[in-house]
Order: sequence, then C-alpha cells, then structure tokens
Amino acid sequence: MDNAIWTDLLAQTKAVHSASPALQSFCNFPTDLKAQAVAPYHIHASDLFQGDTALNTQHYGALHGAFVNAAPLAKWRETYKDTDIGQDFMDRFGCYCLIGEGGAYASAQMLAYLVYMPPHLHYPWHDHPAEEIYFVVAGEAEFHRHAEPSQTLCAGDTSFHASSQPHAMTTHDHPVLALVLWRNGFDTGPKLTT
Repeated sequence: MDNAIWTDLLAQTKAVHSASPALQSFCNFPTDLKAQAVAPYHIHASDLFQGDTALNTQHYGALHGAFVNAAPLAKWRETYKDTDIGQDFMDRFGCYCLIGEGGAYASAQMLAYLVYMPPHLHYPWHDHPAEEIYFVVAGEAEFHRHAEPSQTLCAGDTSFHASSQPHAMTTHDHPVLALVLWRNGFDTGPKLTT
C-alpha cells in the first residue's frame, strides 16, 4: 500500500467532509479507522476517469487530484458483473472504495467510495439497506429518487438516499465525479431494483 497517496486521499476526503454541513449532518467522520492492504484491480473505467479532462472543479480540485492519484492503486469494483446491466455500463461505470471492503481503510462507522460516470451513461434504478449521500466533486449529473422529482446536481451539491429507497443517476453532456458515503446497513450491497 502506498501510504502517502492513501493518506492524502483520506485527508482530502476529511477536509471536504468538515467543510460540508450536509456531509457533517449525515454522519461524523470515522474515529475507528484502521489501515488495510489494497489489492489493486484495474477496469476500463479507471482509464476513462484518469484521462477525463472535462472533470473541472473550482472548489474541490485537491480531492479530485487525490482520487486520480489513487486510481492506479485502487481495487476498482464490478458490483453488477453478474447481472444483465449491459456491457456498456460495465465498461464505463467506475467505483472504488476508500473506507470499507477493498479500500485502504476499514471502519464500522462509515463507508466511503468514489463514483465516476462519463457523459451519456445511465446508472439504472437500484437500492440497498444502507443510507447514502452523494457529494458531487466535479461535473454534473441528473439524480433520480423514487417518489421525488429528478434534480441536476453540480459540484458541492448532495443527494440523500434513504434505506432501500430506489434511486438512479444519468449523465448527459458532462461527466460526474462523486464522493459517496454510507451509514448503517453495510452488510448488503447494491442490487438492481425490480
């Protein structure tokens, strides 16, 4: 594990959390963090993310840069590999963990992920027991939540998803990079909503 890169990403994540009332009210930053080894796993979306020059962000450049620096060392996830979600989604949707299973740190209090989507990609309706908040770091996307109107969110905006609330996301002409936090209900991962 490259401690300097992961330590910097953790510090930048904590700084954004500390500066965001929405993230602070969602959960406290973990006090039980333990470093753990990361077994890197590469997917095509990692290359797309690292080469995406359209992910401009005026306020969160340090976090964006730290996510990019850690990308080659990360264990990129393929959450929907054995579903019928489609190869285009599998090729272009990117997610890796910072805090949690496969991430550089473990915690029983909070999980933290990067989520990246290039332009013109739809993340279908899905749900999970954990409560979740998306914090847009760069770019923009349209967020869909069951029984609520869709919203287009940009850097600094958040989208909260209650436990088992179906939600989806669509990018149009711009990519999106988000910091995603989970609280409670860590034992069950996301599943496509039927």
